[in-house]
Amino acid sequence: MLDLTFDTPKPKVIAGAKYDWELVIGMEVHAQVASNAKLFSGASTKFGAEPNSNVAFVDAAMPGMLPVINEYCVEQAVRTGLGLKAEINLKSAFDRKNYFYPDLPQGYQISQLYHPIVGEGEVIVDMEPGIARRVRIERIHIEQDAGKSIHDMDPHMSFVDLNRTGVALMEIVSRPDIRGPEEAAAYVGKMRQILRYLGTCDGNMQNGNMRADVNVSICRPGQFEKYMETQDFSHLGTRCEIKNMNSMRFIQQAIMIEAERQIKIVEAGGEVEQETRLYDPDKGETRSMRSKEEAHDYRYFPCPDLLPLEIEQAWVDDIAASLPELPDEKKARFVNDFGLSEYDASVLTAETESADFFEKVAGDSGDGKLSANWVINELFGRLKKEDHDITESPVSPEQLSGIIKLIKSDAISGKIAKDLFEIVYTEGGDPENIVEERGMKQVTDTGAIETAVDEIIAANPAQVEKAKQNPKLAGWFVGQVMKATGGKANPKAVNQIVAAKLAE
Repeated sequence: MLDLTFDTPKPKVIAGAKYDWELVIGMEVHAQVASNAKLFSGASTKFGAEPNSNVAFVDAAMPGMLPVINEYCVEQAVRTGLGLKAEINLKSAFDRKNYFYPDLPQGYQISQLYHPIVGEGEVIVDMEPGIARRVRIERIHIEQDAGKSIHDMDPHMSFVDLNRTGVALMEIVSRPDIRGPEEAAAYVGKMRQILRYLGTCDGNMQNGNMRADVNVSICRPGQFEKYMETQDFSHLGTRCEIKNMNSMRFIQQAIMIEAERQIKIVEAGGEVEQETRLYDPDKGETRSMRSKEEAHDYRYFPCPDLLPLEIEQAWVDDIAASLPELPDEKKARFVNDFGLSEYDASVLTAETESADFFEKVAGDSGDGKLSANWVINELFGRLKKEDHDITESPVSPEQLSGIIKLIKSDAISGKIAKDLFEIVYTEGGDPENIVEERGMKQVTDTGAIETAVDEIIAANPAQVEKAKQNPKLAGWFVGQVMKATGGKANPKAVNQIVAAKLAE
């Protein structure tokens, strides 16, 4: 059973010149729907294509062209909502959001304001074992993306690439429940993880497939609690939106810089103006982009080219039945079934590929804890050092489980296992065959080990007397025996024989 008991992290407190202040943060995550075609056309969504090569007539707003909804994009939005434990609205509708963008040929964006496809849900954001923030999801709506303006190819002209125009986006809007920059980054990370598990967005922030708008405001201690009691936003400060963030590190930096800017304004007797701002990491500042528009500024009205969207509960139920095991559930199962710590389970479930790799190793070797240690410490450590991910691992789950089974059977020691891992990682091969062919089996013959111990003791009488006075020095003899046997002696047997000999 999934255990969701946790303590809530303390809010970030920033000391101003006069008072202490707390942060209040809401997020709008824009996630590109993982689909081959756009939201209202059959044009490709492939990244990196030649400029303006993935553009259908409707994307270019040619006269007489009408949008046709992509059913798969709707399915992906529903799947996302179910993964966030959100309410699915069987009836939703599209609106026109009117504003001028040079890379939006229609002159408006087709979005969902009044009737989104997904309603309220939640995300549990893990900060550390036993500490997590429950962030409420207000809504998810689907909309079309704009194109891209390019300003650095010519000193006098700008160019427009419409390849992204019409690509399906899910805008996932949270409540202002996030209380610090680290939480904000962790929230985006958790959202990315869930979407990747669901297969509804690849989460590639570098390509712009996932980006976030961060709403930041400040309040005095105690005010947030009043807001939570009443849901009255007057208890909170005026928010400013930091647009198009695609880096966890920059999200944290921008939040702190913006919060400090607002604190200085308020403590000087001024008022924070609601606006949209951009973060400049080079200058370490946020700067005004435009005044924050309200809904009426966009002149929203129902899209006349699209009928209201109606879906059936049976279809939603079928999608729900096909959902994969999600991160929180998988982590809880790893803790319960394999006896892992919450931290190790979190590391292993960070990506679906990592979780699948571990499960194969643990299932084949029959030892969850030992498998976790080898996957996390040896394999992940080596891959990180070489800047690879688990999909590029030269060691297969079968090879790693083979190493672990040799350890469990006492065929090799832990030290030999590390040497064997290095061979398998760099050269490949079957671990059992390598051990046989290269004579790497550990010595378990107690007679041979006892002979080696007797020789070391006989050659070091002074050390023997010291060890009898201080039993902790017995480790020196163990080390000498291991050295004499080329590290092949069974360490457990060596320790037992050394202890017995020194006690005589």
